[in-house]
Amino acid sequence: MEDITHKNRFKFHIIAIFLIIVFCISIAPKYLQNDTFYTIKVGEYISQNGIGNLRDDPFSWHELPYTFPHWLYDLIIYTIYNIGGMAGIYASTMFFTAILGICIYLTSNKISKNAPISLIITMISMNLMKPYLAARAQLVTFSLMILTIYFIEKFLENANKKNAVILVIISLAIVNLHMAVWPFFFVLFIPYIFEYFISKNIITIDIILKIKIKLEKIWKKEQYEERIKKLEEKIIQNQNKREELRNNPYKIRVTRNENTKKLIIVMIICILTGALTPTGITTPYTYLFKTVTGNTMQVINEHLPLDLSFNMDFVAFFLLFNILLTFIDIKIDLKHLCYYLGILHLALNARRQVSMFLVICTPILVKLFADIFERYSPELEDKLITFINNFFVKVILSTAVILIAIMNFKPKINESYYDNNDYPVYAAKWIKENLDYKNIHLFNEYNYGSYLIYQGIPVMIDSRCDLYTPQYNTKTGNPKDGQDIFMDVQNVATGNTNYEKVFEKYGVTHVITYSDSNLSKKLKNDSDYIKLYPLTEEEERDSRFLVYERIIENE
Repeated sequence: MEDITHKNRFKFHIIAIFLIIVFCISIAPKYLQNDTFYTIKVGEYISQNGIGNLRDDPFSWHELPYTFPHWLYDLIIYTIYNIGGMAGIYASTMFFTAILGICIYLTSNKISKNAPISLIITMISMNLMKPYLAARAQLVTFSLMILTIYFIEKFLENANKKNAVILVIISLAIVNLHMAVWPFFFVLFIPYIFEYFISKNIITIDIILKIKIKLEKIWKKEQYEERIKKLEEKIIQNQNKREELRNNPYKIRVTRNENTKKLIIVMIICILTGALTPTGITTPYTYLFKTVTGNTMQVINEHLPLDLSFNMDFVAFFLLFNILLTFIDIKIDLKHLCYYLGILHLALNARRQVSMFLVICTPILVKLFADIFERYSPELEDKLITFINNFFVKVILSTAVILIAIMNFKPKINESYYDNNDYPVYAAKWIKENLDYKNIHLFNEYNYGSYLIYQGIPVMIDSRCDLYTPQYNTKTGNPKDGQDIFMDVQNVATGNTNYEKVFEKYGVTHVITYSDSNLSKKLKNDSDYIKLYPLTEEEERDSRFLVYERIIENE
């Protein structure tokens, strides 16, 4: 009977993974985000020049010191692009999206031991993830983060060295693929360690009571033996209450796993992998701190606090958690509650963390539903597996998912990878054909700087936002000696500063801007600026972008 059940589960996993792959491929975005353009160019530079000899950023005209925070991902994407062009990039996005869906499913099943619920909620979660899927390094690290939880769970089962090695490899991969999120890798260990400390009664009133007992023995005051006896009885009473609470918790379940001590050692080893990167020994340990203390967190859209009115899917996901925990008689593991509350806090303070909330909290939500199944209908999971393994049911499910995938994929057939409404496609071409673009100081805005880099045009700024803050581009280590290019550009774009003063400060010679921008409206009426592009009817097709030359008077 056990062999039959095992075979049924294996067959179910096969069909589940097939359905997830088909669905995930269909929701993978074809249209490229801004970051992808500079990723290709950085990868090209690394493949031709390596990393070690770089002194200044080769893509802007500021001569800023530069590190490669996700050099390995850049190199991988360039290699894919070099082989398959933009179609290759799209194919890689489909591949990494499918891998993410599979990783969420496997981790959910690992934690919940309920494959049908894991499949259903994984599909829902991946559908909610659509706004956060892109050809960016985070798409890979999403999978690595959820796999971290999977292998932590595996390691805690039997402290197998193989799983420990895999965790070290994941840490090494993240620090080279996406350095900025590497510290979050260690955050994933903390709930397990915290739960272990609680389960061992390390943070309790007993510590104080034991200290009092030792002091009583030292002082040996009158009736000290009687007081010691009362203190010892109180300790035993506390321990009995905690043991009873562990065996029959109200809402929060605390489990004790002695392998957590070994997990702490694994985490310490993983910390050392930060030194195993060509970007510099100290860089991984300081990168996130510099980002958090910089001013980009208060300006860039994805770092701003979450607006719940425009994220009703997230609200529904959040409410579902609270309803299950409040109104249904089930319990949540302390470590899972720590994950939920911690990442919820991050998501509310930075909208980009909604993606991490969906990735990490999906297995926890699956676990809650699985506990409901186990409590009220323990045989339902096996019945669902048997039902879905039926040939006709598999055909119907596969057909339904394939039809949904076709509906998702159909609009992308004629979709371009990028267009001239978002990026200066024709303006960049004109600049390369008509200007000495390698030697001019071109002012551009944040959102399309990476496309200019992709075209080989040195930029004022691009979406490698950290580079343009004083925390990163200081050559002395003191942020006061760095250049706040990011805010200078932001202030010019929003009209919060005198653009001429900023242009004078940096020696700007030419300007490219949106035709409907505040800056463009001002430059049209400024006699010190000459519009170079567009001038002909043919060039008007790129009227979304304008190019100006700044007249610099010789002193």
